Amino acid sequence: MSYITCLGSSALSDFRRRALVSQLHVKDVRARWVHFVALHDSGTLNDYNQNDLNRMLTYGDEYPEEDEEDGDNTTTWFVQPRKGTLSPWSSKATSIAEVCGFGNSVKRIERGTIFKITSDGDFDVEKAKEKLHDKMTQDLTINMPDLETMFGEHAPAPAKIIDLFVEGNDPHEILRKANKTMGLALDDSEIEYLVSKFTSEGGLGRSPFDVELYMFAQINSEHCRHKQFNAFYTIDGVKKDLSLFSMIRNTNQKSPKYVVSAYSDNAAVLDAQEGQNASFFAPLHLSKEWTQIHERMYYVIKAESHNHPSAISPFPGAATGAGGEIRDEGAVGRGSRPKAGLTGFNVSSLLIPGFHQPWELEGVSKPGHIASGLDIMLEGPIGSATFNNEFGRPCITGYFRTFLAKVPIDGGVELRGYHKPIMLAGGLGTVRPFHAHKDASIVPPGSLILVLGGPAMLIGLGGGAASSQTSAEGSADLDFASVQRGNAEVQRRAQEVINACVAMGSDNPILFIHDIGAGGLSNGIPELVHDSGLGAKIELREVDNADRGLSPLEIW
Repeated sequence: MSYITCLGSSALSDFRRRALVSQLHVKDVRARWVHFVALHDSGTLNDYNQNDLNRMLTYGDEYPEEDEEDGDNTTTWFVQPRKGTLSPWSSKATSIAEVCGFGNSVKRIERGTIFKITSDGDFDVEKAKEKLHDKMTQDLTINMPDLETMFGEHAPAPAKIIDLFVEGNDPHEILRKANKTMGLALDDSEIEYLVSKFTSEGGLGRSPFDVELYMFAQINSEHCRHKQFNAFYTIDGVKKDLSLFSMIRNTNQKSPKYVVSAYSDNAAVLDAQEGQNASFFAPLHLSKEWTQIHERMYYVIKAESHNHPSAISPFPGAATGAGGEIRDEGAVGRGSRPKAGLTGFNVSSLLIPGFHQPWELEGVSKPGHIASGLDIMLEGPIGSATFNNEFGRPCITGYFRTFLAKVPIDGGVELRGYHKPIMLAGGLGTVRPFHAHKDASIVPPGSLILVLGGPAMLIGLGGGAASSQTSAEGSADLDFASVQRGNAEVQRRAQEVINACVAMGSDNPILFIHDIGAGGLSNGIPELVHDSGLGAKIELREVDNADRGLSPLEIW
């Protein structure tokens, strides 16, 4: 495989450049896009084609020509997508290149940024790195990236065995160590259960693979199982009749009118009033002509939180929160349509510089890799709105609250607030009545499992378990690795496939559908298979991925 590099235009607006200069206390900050192009093994670009490609990759404000070479007071950094990932920009640019006639020569286009910081003396390097790149999705280096590493095909990594039965060692302690280093969020009862199952007496008689432990951790996480919400509480010596989840469901039990389904699918379904029909455009199955369909519709409603990712990296965390909720709205019954969204945030004190409020508490510490309330409110709402807009769904309402207070507890004082924020994502959609329910009886043995969306990549690992821990209980590296990456355009393409299938009415080829969220395929596919009342055989190497060198754990 061969590669070419194309310098692009300015990557910073004047407003953004001035803001960075002020924040970093430096003389100047310049940034320029740089494009990395991987060619097919048989692909070549002649001078004419490369000029066309250069023109396609020229956009935005022109980068100012430099009058002199960089001096000793200039620091140069290169920012590029994290190893093993594929940026949303790359997905779009590669698709555009193919449409523009470069499909036979260009395999993939990726984009990075060259930053040049000019200062009169020392500056806060760590603060500058934090401002200029997102650790979750990008790498920052002092040299131009190695394109063989970025684009090259790597040998598939094997699964690893976590040897529990090392002579002279307690298997419980070995698993507890793995629990911490892998960020599994297992409690003592789950560790005891796993050790007992992998002993000879438990039936397996072997040590587990890392991918098995990861899958168990995601499926049985608080995020997925809602163990605390489903638990029964004893308060002041009195056992309560209802769990927290039962209290929530109690509303539906007391007032079930118009409820078609609730707490049994990816979103709730409400009936429309009699005679309340709706219209939508869809292609006819046989003629492929678009036509207006006028029929009765059910409403789909959904709200969920995306707290952990928004605390770690507010913009992409909130963006994937909106994206995850949208996927839920599109995976109701046998396929549904997201229509409009909402977003909300609860954070601790904002402490806006020069605008502190009397009720705000100052000097309260927080884990270093958790964003402040102000950073979350400056970046999170834009992340959520950006994903909604790029997907093509209006975000029409929302809220935000701040709270941090000293509360007297048992003769002492505790701090109560939202250091780990609440990021609420919700929305409204529609589903055709005859597609509103999931029915395992229509899924025959031998059915195929299809995964719609972008490729698997080395990002978003262990999201279910990571988001189930106390804030900052896990390591910073594991927290950053656990956050997903949003790609609104690819998600819109997947939704269009669902829309086309739904438009086929009784010929809809979708028999059962689930969205893939926290925990990845290891959570979504087993749920789909289990709810279908069947088993499945999964060939992990047939899963589309951005890096063939991924291990089974990283794919699954």
